Amino acid sequence: MNIPITQSESWRTLQDDLGEQSYFKTASNYHYLAILKHTPTGNYLYCPYGPCFENITGFTAALESLKNLANEHNAIFIRIEPSDASFKSYAPRNTKKSHDLNPKETWLLDLSCTDEELKQKLPSRLLRYYKSADKKGITITKSHNPDDIKHLLSLQKALANEKGISTFSEGYLKTELKQPFATLYLVKYLDAETNQEEIIAAGLVFDDETTRYNLQGAQNDQGRKLHATGILTIQLILDAKAKALKTFDFWGIAPEGAPDDHPWKGFTNFKKTFAGYEQDYAGTYDIVLKPTKYKLYQLARSANRIRRHA
Repeated sequence: MNIPITQSESWRTLQDDLGEQSYFKTASNYHYLAILKHTPTGNYLYCPYGPCFENITGFTAALESLKNLANEHNAIFIRIEPSDASFKSYAPRNTKKSHDLNPKETWLLDLSCTDEELKQKLPSRLLRYYKSADKKGITITKSHNPDDIKHLLSLQKALANEKGISTFSEGYLKTELKQPFATLYLVKYLDAETNQEEIIAAGLVFDDETTRYNLQGAQNDQGRKLHATGILTIQLILDAKAKALKTFDFWGIAPEGAPDDHPWKGFTNFKKTFAGYEQDYAGTYDIVLKPTKYKLYQLARSANRIRRHA
């Protein structure tokens, strides 16, 4: 049974540090981490990239356990994100498709190969930039200091304004970086003429026993000119390989056939220059337990979305 980092004991510790109330259960044919969420219209349970199960029997048992837990907390619904892309074919009648929270599609790179085979999977153009980075005044450092998260956040805010996407709060990102599985990478550029150093790109990665997840990243205009994200991604992959991890997860791509104005289109084109493969998940679904209250929740959610866009 494959258990992603978002369903792990480590992720439960992160939720505890964030002040969330979470529940963890492992059985012979299923496993889940469920987070109790509170809204003005009522509670719900959320299983990020879960529950995990080996077959339909395992899913049925997991859902029964989650329903019992939901009843204990008077929850309106259970939000799930199964890894099985065929989930819709056996989803219960009271299942409603929700807006995807975690990416439904992602791009993976297999690291269980020789160093030479891995280099063949990396874009040759980016490898050239990576090998000449020092000559151009580019260095990459790693940090576990939560105060350094301000560099990533500053870059992300500029990108969010440009792409119309949202960012996490500084407190949230700091709490993530405090976790043992998190590492912040900073790309620095030293201008030879002015002798001024600036951070031109940053990335936050999470590692579990098998996989490196490339969750957060951004660069500024100078970073774009110097191909900082490409250089950083090469470093992230090589470091993951050196740790004997088996997979590099680029964490989300735009769906097939997405329009050119999709906010992830450029990211997706970049990620697919690496010789990886696409992994599809089911997406985000709600198992509705209280239909009337669920309708109220949906109305309130739509109103909030409209306000945010405005």
